[in-house]
Amino acid sequence: MASAHALHILVKTRAEAEALKKQLAEGAKFGDLARKHSLCPSAKKGGDLGEFRRGQMVPAFDKVVFGKPTLDVHGPEKTQFGWHLIKTLSRR
Repeated sequence: MASAHALHILVKTRAEAEALKKQLAEGAKFGDLARKHSLCPSAKKGGDLGEFRRGQMVPAFDKVVFGKPTLDVHGPEKTQFGWHLIKTLSRR
């Protein structure tokens, strides 16, 4: 079963996610922005979700984590929880 290690930032609006993605493109650190802005409990760990298997996250999230290049920031991606920026650190 495939597994991955990912970070994410969860916010309420697409506009917030896009503003944070712009800050990341300008050199902001993912973990710092996650700690400050993410609504997920993982925020206190810099958005770190640890390692998880395919199917443990909602389908839209899995699609990014298991289908897009690692180490890039992807999103904004909408789920029932809000808008995510997702960075996959590794996959196996």
